[in-house]
Amino acid sequence: MSSNVVKTAEELVQPILQEKNLELVDIEYVKEGKNWFLRVYIDKEGGVDIAECGTVSEQLSEKLDESDPIKDAYFLEVSSPGVERPLKSKEDFEENINNNVYVKLYEPINGEKEYEGNLMEFTNNTATIEYKVKTRKKQVEIPYEKIAKARLAVTL
Repeated sequence: MSSNVVKTAEELVQPILQEKNLELVDIEYVKEGKNWFLRVYIDKEGGVDIAECGTVSEQLSEKLDESDPIKDAYFLEVSSPGVERPLKSKEDFEENINNNVYVKLYEPINGEKEYEGNLMEFTNNTATIEYKVKTRKKQVEIPYEKIAKARLAVTL
């Protein structure tokens, strides 16, 4: 059910975003407590502002009301992915070389299932991350298919 909702929401929001030169980062349909949430994350070069999120929310809400793909009551949220934006595609990895990333794996590499560090390169479907162990820098090569989740990571 939730995958159908996500797919339908994506089909409805894409024309709205294309018209405004915005990018769809992610859509999730999740239940939290008693409530369902349809969350749409959008972005553009330089970031999105609250007015853009509001406009997309209004237009998407109208489209969702017309097609009525969700039978339960739900809350629609349209927002920026924030500074810890998820990396959902190979293109996201390619565009974020030299940025700090957090990666969670399906299975361990070198005994670890999580890495955080600088994304050095992404070639041949492999991410190379430079990370620190105490004061020493190390590198790990992670095949794309072993990545369960990835996002940008804020460094302080």
